[in-house]
Amino acid sequence: MLFAVVSAQHPTDAAPPNILFAIADDLSYPHMGAYGTEWIETPAFDRVAREGLLFNRCYTPNAKCAPSRSCILTGRNSWQLEAAANHWCYFPAKFPSYVEILGKRGYATGMTGKGWAPGIALDKRGKRRQMTGKPYSQRKAKPPTTAISSNDYAANFRDFLDAVPNEQPFCFWYGATEPHRRYEYMSGVKQGKKKLSDIDQVPLFWPDNEVVRHDMLDYALEVEHFDHHLQRMLNDLESRGLLDNTLVVVTSDNGMPFPRVKGQEYEMSNHLPLAIMWANGIKHPGRTIDDLVSFIDLAPTYLEIAGVDWDDSGMASTPGKSLTPFFGELRKKPHRDFLLIGKERHDVGRPDDAGYPIRGIVQGPFLLIRNYKTDRWPAGPPLTGYLNTDGSPTKTEILTARRDGRDDAHWQLAFGFRPEYEMFNIETDRECLNNIADVARYAELRAQMEQTMSESLHTEGDPRVRGKGDLFDEYPYANVRERNFYRQYLDDPNSVSAGWVNPSDFEASGPQLP
Repeated sequence: MLFAVVSAQHPTDAAPPNILFAIADDLSYPHMGAYGTEWIETPAFDRVAREGLLFNRCYTPNAKCAPSRSCILTGRNSWQLEAAANHWCYFPAKFPSYVEILGKRGYATGMTGKGWAPGIALDKRGKRRQMTGKPYSQRKAKPPTTAISSNDYAANFRDFLDAVPNEQPFCFWYGATEPHRRYEYMSGVKQGKKKLSDIDQVPLFWPDNEVVRHDMLDYALEVEHFDHHLQRMLNDLESRGLLDNTLVVVTSDNGMPFPRVKGQEYEMSNHLPLAIMWANGIKHPGRTIDDLVSFIDLAPTYLEIAGVDWDDSGMASTPGKSLTPFFGELRKKPHRDFLLIGKERHDVGRPDDAGYPIRGIVQGPFLLIRNYKTDRWPAGPPLTGYLNTDGSPTKTEILTARRDGRDDAHWQLAFGFRPEYEMFNIETDRECLNNIADVARYAELRAQMEQTMSESLHTEGDPRVRGKGDLFDEYPYANVRERNFYRQYLDDPNSVSAGWVNPSDFEASGPQLP
């Protein structure tokens, strides 16, 4: 049956809505024009926000590419996804993606760029799954820099639309590989015609100098490249008369690829941009939404607007909550009282293949984090080049300043050991610099948040809180060549790509465990 249940947002006499999901690779909130950022120009995102809804408090449960995308596709938190809680995993065949479900319900599905990755997803027969749809990747174009992909995302989307039969609804995944590392240094100034002074503020956990500002503007140029292709896609839909009945969702998978952001679980790591447009389905467009929403809410949203029977979808046990109530009349009841975040094993190469397990809760203006293995390096040991932080001018600047004895504070924030509990008022301390976990006046609130987090994780079947968390370290890598990655450098320094770890970032004789 094509559409087993029809939601209130999708009346029976209307054509099934199309879905365009646009996801950048490593882009933090609030780095879009609609949020007030002036040193990055994003007219396409701004249009989606202006003609739809702009979400101010959207979070990924896990701030790393593959596990974050796993949450989007399944409506489950990463600790509910077995091996898919990890980076470079074998995705369990038992968990369907919303794209696969829609494909079986009559939708044409396609994708371009980066889908679910990195990792391997096989079905129960050992055949590779198309988790995000049929790939469209033939069209190429000369990129503005040597570091930006030659994928002509918008042209590939056009090819997909040309292939979709008339009247058939579609679901398309636009997965840019920008602004993922690496960048062409100083391209933001050269190509974007920007000035270092355009940046209004450098986060306090990095040094404020020309190297870092150039790095940020290079990042900005790649964000704008993502947005440019989105703009072309919107124009194409509009010219075909398809835009009004297409749900357009624009976001990113995790925070920017800079120290203390991507791969961590702080405010700038998990807090992401989100705008949703659907002319035929959203009443009162132009609103901003301050409710807490999670990536696990996207899959239920897609299935509901497509009229898929929830109980028969394979996602009935997920904790995700559809966002469609925001599409209708103005609402007063909060979408969520809190949401959960966390991580297990991210980039490979840590000795003994161990992760850095974290669980956290965002409630009101507060973020509470529990670090389970405080004897481990949060971003990977010095010997591995601090592997869970992508190689970059900013990273190397921080490491070099510490080795030269000029600056230890920024190194400590990015790479140093952490206490078991961290708590921040993210409304007043967005950069998470003032740990209030042990401040007496917050003791009662902290205890309540700990209890809520623990009870919720138990309810969701999290092995970490049930005393079986070490199994996450035991799941195999999908790419065994990446195990003990740092040893490749020790054997051959020229084998290391600067896009992952700069050779100078390795510290074979660096700080040891306390």
